Amino acid sequence: MNIDLSLLHSNTVSDIDISGKYNISSDYYENSSIIRLEEVTVSGSIFLKENEEGNLDDYVNCNICGKMIIPDTISLEECFYEYSINYDDFIEENCKKNENTLDIFQFLWENIVLEVPLRFTKVRDLSKFHGDGWKLVSEDELNKSNNPFSDLLKDFEEE
Repeated sequence: MNIDLSLLHSNTVSDIDISGKYNISSDYYENSSIIRLEEVTVSGSIFLKENEEGNLDDYVNCNICGKMIIPDTISLEECFYEYSINYDDFIEENCKKNENTLDIFQFLWENIVLEVPLRFTKVRDLSKFHGDGWKLVSEDELNKSNNPFSDLLKDFEEE
């Protein structure tokens, strides 16, 4: 969805309200670790602000929030992950200057993808993750348990 910025650029209006609820197409996140994106809520506006060179440029001040469903890195179950992004900066990359438009979905997606955690888990009990001759342990258990390599590690620490 393109937002028309021509009224802003012709000084007819002082700002353009972009507040609303947006549904981002699955085409955006099909090659990412996101399973599904819930409705994205945006509150804010676009206005002209003087940049470092002294020229007026498109500026966005908004809050982007919502929920994404991502896989748990340990159990691979679907988990809800809430995000909230405060965006307060010039926009140049998503703005089509010749057409006086802003692709709002591309703008939202580029900011949401930065919020996807590399590792996320809600698993607290690691005891159910085990197999034939192996088990998953936490960092605390690893440090507290008898590690057969602890003597070797001590030798490396002394050097």
